[in-house]
Formats: sequence, structure tokens, C-alpha cells
Amino acid sequence: MKLHLFISLLFSSPIYVSFQMAHRLLVRRIWTLSVKDLRCLPASTSSFSTSLRSSTTPLSFLSPKHTLPRSLPHTSRREVSFNVQDHEDFTERVINSELPVLIDFHAQWCGPCKILGPRLEKAVAKQKGKVAMAKVDIDDHTDLAIEYGVSAVPTVIAMRGGDVIDQFVGIKDDEALDSFVSKLVGQ
Repeated sequence: MKLHLFISLLFSSPIYVSFQMAHRLLVRRIWTLSVKDLRCLPASTSSFSTSLRSSTTPLSFLSPKHTLPRSLPHTSRREVSFNVQDHEDFTERVINSELPVLIDFHAQWCGPCKILGPRLEKAVAKQKGKVAMAKVDIDDHTDLAIEYGVSAVPTVIAMRGGDVIDQFVGIKDDEALDSFVSKLVGQ
């Protein structure tokens, strides 16, 4: 009985919750590491790394012939569609943008968001660099969703020079999206 009480207290304690959050953060950071980052990790004698080295399955995806060139050509044009990383990134790439920006507030679990996202990207691509598109996952950036009054997803906000010009909630057809984007570019 004491063990049961101890286990229930352990899993409901703030320490365990913090451990879960730290674990999720660690998994996210590892997941986003590039192959180059993985090569820079120090050699380890852990059982996991030992089993990787002794594995009969070749890790051909790590071979140099499959890596990207060391330097990519630099262009003055910024990426037209991007995922917002944090509040600072949002300020730099959206609020301070010289281009008008469509902000797509979405969530991974939202079915309509998965339909609207590609349609928005297509409408933005038709403008050939005259407008940018910022994608904001409301689960990762709740502060931005609250700041801009997002109460349902998908929500799309049109912004120019740091000011909200227009917005809509839900799905629109391709013609309505083209009109919405054209109106933002034409103002």
C-alpha cells in the first residue's frame, strides 16, 4: 500500500511533471539535429553507440556522398513561407518585414488547417515574392495566439508594417484566398 501511495505521489509531483517537460524538450532538440550535428557528437562507449557500430545494417545515409554541399549559394531573397520559431523570430520576420505577411495560425491536430495550409502557400506563391507567409503552431506559440486574439483555428491574419490589415477564420476556396492575398499585396 505504501509503495502504491509513493508511486502515485511521484507521478503527480511537480518534479515528475518537470521531468516530462524536460524529456519532451530533449527529444525535440535531438529530432531537429542535422546529420552534420550528429557527426560532431563525441564518441561514446554507451551500449547504444556500441550496438550502432556493431550493427550489420549500414548507415549509408551518413556517408559523405549523401550530404549537402558545404556552402549554399547566397541570395538576397528571403524565404517566402516559413515556420515561426519564437517570439523574437516573429518580431523580426513578421512585424519588421518589408513585405506584407500572411500569418497562418494552425495546429497539428486540426483537419481544416491541413487543408488550408497548402492552399495558402499556393496563393502566396502566385504572388512571386510580393508577400510572405508565416506559419504559427498555436500549441507551440500560445503566447502569440493569445496576443492576436486567435480563438479558433485555422485563423489567417494579413499584416503590413506591423499592423493587422485583415483576417479570417476557417477555410476559404482558392478564388477567395487569391482575392484575399491580392488585396493585401495591392494595398
